[in-house]
Amino acid sequence: MKLKKSYPLYLANRPVQTHQTLDVLDKYTGQRATRVGFGDAALIRKAIVAGHKAREPMAAFPPDARRDVLAHCVQRFSERSEELAQALCIEAGKPIRDSRGEVARLIDTFRIAAGEATRIGGEIIELGINERTRGYHGMTRRVPVGLCSFITPFNFPLNLVAHKVAPAIAAGCPFVLKPAAKTPVGALIIAEVLAETDLPKGAFSVITCSNDDAAPLIEDPRIALLSFTGGLIGWDMKARAGKKRVVLELGGNAACIVDADPGAPLDHVVERLVFGAYYQSGQSCISVQRIIAHRDIYDRLRKKLRAAVKSLPMGDPRIEKTFIGPVIDEAAAKRIESWIAAAVKGGAKVLADGKRDGSMLPAQLLEKVPHDADLYRKEAFGPVAMIEPFDDFDDALARVNDSDFGLQAGVFTGSLDHTMRAWDRLEVGGVIVGDVPSFRVDNMPYGGVKDSGLGREGVRWAIQDMTEERLLVIRQR
Repeated sequence: MKLKKSYPLYLANRPVQTHQTLDVLDKYTGQRATRVGFGDAALIRKAIVAGHKAREPMAAFPPDARRDVLAHCVQRFSERSEELAQALCIEAGKPIRDSRGEVARLIDTFRIAAGEATRIGGEIIELGINERTRGYHGMTRRVPVGLCSFITPFNFPLNLVAHKVAPAIAAGCPFVLKPAAKTPVGALIIAEVLAETDLPKGAFSVITCSNDDAAPLIEDPRIALLSFTGGLIGWDMKARAGKKRVVLELGGNAACIVDADPGAPLDHVVERLVFGAYYQSGQSCISVQRIIAHRDIYDRLRKKLRAAVKSLPMGDPRIEKTFIGPVIDEAAAKRIESWIAAAVKGGAKVLADGKRDGSMLPAQLLEKVPHDADLYRKEAFGPVAMIEPFDDFDDALARVNDSDFGLQAGVFTGSLDHTMRAWDRLEVGGVIVGDVPSFRVDNMPYGGVKDSGLGREGVRWAIQDMTEERLLVIRQR
């Protein structure tokens, strides 16, 4: 399949052509795959004006109508699922099996949001707490916060867009979305489907532009909420955002503990670790980067893991059997390669590796990585993991916490005591027991602490951020 020759941007629900265009590359071949429109600050400001005018119409758009819009998207995404998967495979270099999995999650996220659209409730408050307040009745409802701005990254260009757009529609909030310039096609196909619906005029705009031209999405006071997924630049955005609500998901360097009794066969643990570390070439905020294994099983785990990593098929992401495709560009591959070289110079031992070819980087596995190395402390965002032994479970927990990040952590253990201790002590947004930190279901709360971000995604939790409580008090005479 080939992508269309070009894709328009969307301003106030309608396609618009721009004088300037942006080339979108096939991440495997490096050749131009298509062109998309490329906006500027003036277009962003027009989108903000339109979205600001749409606040009241969107708030008045009935919950059942919001549900029907989301249900329409579920139907159309299902009908166009292979087109979406192929587009994702091309623009992101994501292996086709993984691309189909992301399309399934896109559909799931909109389906979940359709269900939540008519379940946004409130609370009855008993105000008769003394003689003065007898006869007063209180109740709350949740109302949309208003115009939202969304900025999304390249690694999940369908599902991370879905986790902002679908809750906004369910909540009744207009939005302006800036998708990643390297992978904008999926977001523009989503906009194409939204344009088929009867959402109020100005309810959505989807515009690719430079980071400088996107400044109004961060700074304009007419925007009530900014939701950003990406790098640590998010903290600078928060400082510039003024009074608006801010939700940040900024990545991690996730760790996974494998206990002396992992609570599962070692072959299963290896299978899940390989998935968690190397799925979509490790380009996930919750990719397994650090494996901390009990010394009693360390040698056996290392041997099995090394063999499994070395056998991972790498190549053209369009081929069904491919597991490792390209990273997003050659610069990213060179950065990861340099971090590995620096770790080896500091004493790390390579267990599995291979020669880089452009943006193609074979799966890497190391041990004895110094704890002050960039590879250990920062987010690698590539097909690389490291393994180290531990003797004491509390020490393993401390090593997980020895990080500036805290998104999710995995724990393989057959001990209920260790399970509860991990939940109590790990400084992360989510603890996954019996699996890798890379596990996510689209109806669960998702987000981190420390440098990993602020707030939670997951449809119901995103709706909470996109709405606010409004109180009604009635005096009964």
